[in-house]
Amino acid sequence: MSPSEVHAAVKRAQRSHLLHGPELGERPNLSAIEEFLIHGLKYAFPAERGEPTRGVPTSYAAEPLRKVIVQGNELPPVWPYPAGSRRGIAFEPLYRQAPKAALRDPVLHEFLALVDALRDGRARERKLAEEMLLSRLRLAAHA
Repeated sequence: MSPSEVHAAVKRAQRSHLLHGPELGERPNLSAIEEFLIHGLKYAFPAERGEPTRGVPTSYAAEPLRKVIVQGNELPPVWPYPAGSRRGIAFEPLYRQAPKAALRDPVLHEFLALVDALRDGRARERKLAEEMLLSRLRLAAHA
């Protein structure tokens, strides 16, 4: 992301109260973030699926959900990316460079895959993603 994109994102987070103000050191407002992820994300960033393509697995097809969700015969969701490892149904990422960043950072990949399960998963996938994501966020907040 460019510095201007990061700056604009921080300003949006402040206006939305996803970040505490300067009196609390601009720290993340964990309760607001949790509420947005669980209840608002799928409306603000609806899932867009496309045609079969090569890409990077996401949602239930990626870790950590891949370990607990039995995959059927359907093509899995993938972020379109020519250097991706799987063939699947195109799933538009939150940010166009997400697949490239995720391949470099497995922890980021897992967070983004959980977010995608919240955006477009079936009920069981969404519930598991919610539990895993909230657990990871709370752990990170106390680190």
